Formats: sequence, structure tokens, C-alpha cells
Amino acid sequence: MPTPGAGLSPSLTIHAPAKLNLSLAVLERRPDGFHEIESLMVPVSLHDTLRLRVLETSEIRLRVSFAGRLAEPAGEPLRRDVPADQTNLVVRAARLLADEAGVRHGLEIELVKRIPSGAGLGGGSSDAAAIIRAAAEVWGLDWPRQRLADLGSRIGSDVPWFFAGGPAIAAGRGERIEPVEGMPPLSAVIACPAAGLSTAAVYARCIPDPSRRGDAGRLVKAFAAGNTTAIHSLMQNTLEPPARELCPDVARLLDAMAGAGAVRPMLTGSGSACFALASSAQDAGRISDRLDAAGWPGLFPVAVG
Repeated sequence: MPTPGAGLSPSLTIHAPAKLNLSLAVLERRPDGFHEIESLMVPVSLHDTLRLRVLETSEIRLRVSFAGRLAEPAGEPLRRDVPADQTNLVVRAARLLADEAGVRHGLEIELVKRIPSGAGLGGGSSDAAAIIRAAAEVWGLDWPRQRLADLGSRIGSDVPWFFAGGPAIAAGRGERIEPVEGMPPLSAVIACPAAGLSTAAVYARCIPDPSRRGDAGRLVKAFAAGNTTAIHSLMQNTLEPPARELCPDVARLLDAMAGAGAVRPMLTGSGSACFALASSAQDAGRISDRLDAAGWPGLFPVAVG
């Protein structure tokens, strides 16, 4: 195993983007207990940051801090539970890679959180994918991206998607990834209520709809063609009705976004964050300002893709 200075990089900084589900179809419940899904997912400019340094020992140390909206008093409820111990997905992912690769060196990691937890924005999964990529680099591992993504699937169903590097359709339980082309540059506003949601609880209440198979691919074509009517028709999330039932703030937020001028606001992932595409960055900013004036704590005008 190489040592620092002999194939290893001593330190590295990497960004971990949030994601939006422009569509999410839950198709059926699988025999393994997971749900078969199909989702068009896109990265956005909202991101966490990970800074890591190689240690001579095998320890994986994690420190968590907050920045952006989460560092403001209004964003404090959105921090929710971000552990700094061995239960954090960052530590679990780094330890899994070290064990699989036989690495004897450890890491000191600073995780700067800007993405709310329990929001359906994929922050934890993105952090896990980022640390796998970054740790492989600083530890001098010459593993193909697919091998790293396959390892990430053992941490969480969303983790492999974050290795795509751009818009992609996730299928299966989330591990089958198909990068897509033709998506135009987009702006959006993300809004997040103070209350979070349990992914397991939302999925437990959802009603699968196998008739929506293929909608994600059709949505990509609609975006490429600029077909607004088809886009709005195909932007659906099977998890939105149960999320509304479990968290009344989701229903209130979606109504508030529409009242602030948002067109086709919808839930992302299993929530509780909601989003709406905007005609421009300025339009996203105006919607965000109106929601801010109404007292919603988590507001993020973002670039998409």
C-alpha cells in the first residue's frame, strides 16, 4: 500500500451537489422489499463541500459545519440530524472503500453542509458519492468510476446516480443509471419546510403506478423539444400524495409557491423539499423573495444541470 508522498495526495476539496427529481415514478414493489422506480434526476448548484486530508493512522474523523442558508438563524431548523459519528454516510462510505481496497491510511474530513437533511435533495447520498471519489483519489486507487458507483450502491440507492456527472435517468431501485443529453439549461427555486420526512414512511404509503413506465425518457424528449405542455404533464412524483398526507406543510408550501408565481411546483424525491422551474435566474429569485417574505425557512434559487 502506498504512503503519503508515494502515489497519494495529501489533501483534496470536492463539492457534492443536491439533486432534483423532475419526474419520479414508483412502478411496483420488488420481491427484495425495495420499490422499482424510474426518475429523471438533475444536479443543481446547491452543494455541500468536503475537505479531506490523509492520515497516517486508519481513523476516519469527521467534523460537520454549516454554511449558506443553513448557517443563518432562519435556516437552523433545516439542519436536522447531521451526525458527526460513525453513522454518517460519509464515514460509512469512506470506511467501506478502505476495507474493500485494503487501505491502511485514514482520513480527516470536514463536511460543510448547505443541503438540508430529510428533504429529498440527496444531500447524504451526494456526500457519500463525493467521499468515495475523493478518497479513491487521495488514497491513490485507480478504480474505474463504475466500480466506485457499484460500491456506493451498498450505502444507498441514490448514491450511484451521483457518479453520472449530469442529468440522468435512474431505474431499478435507483442503481441503474442512464445519462441523458438534450436537457436545456434551467433555473429553479427550491423551498423547504421546517419539518422533514422519512423516506421509508413516504414509500410505505405510496401507490405504485406501472403505467408511468417510460415517462422519464418522454420527459427528456419534451425538454429537448421545448414542449411546455408535455413537460408539465410528465413532471409527476408518485410520492407527492403520501408526502402531503404525512406533512401538511408540504401541501401548504406547494400552494404558497403557486401563489408566489411558480408554475408547476412539485415535491422532489420523498420530500419535504419542493421546487419549481423558473423562466430565468431572476424569476427564481423573485419567487424566492416572495416566499421568504411569507416566512418559509429554506429557500434556494439554483441553476439546474
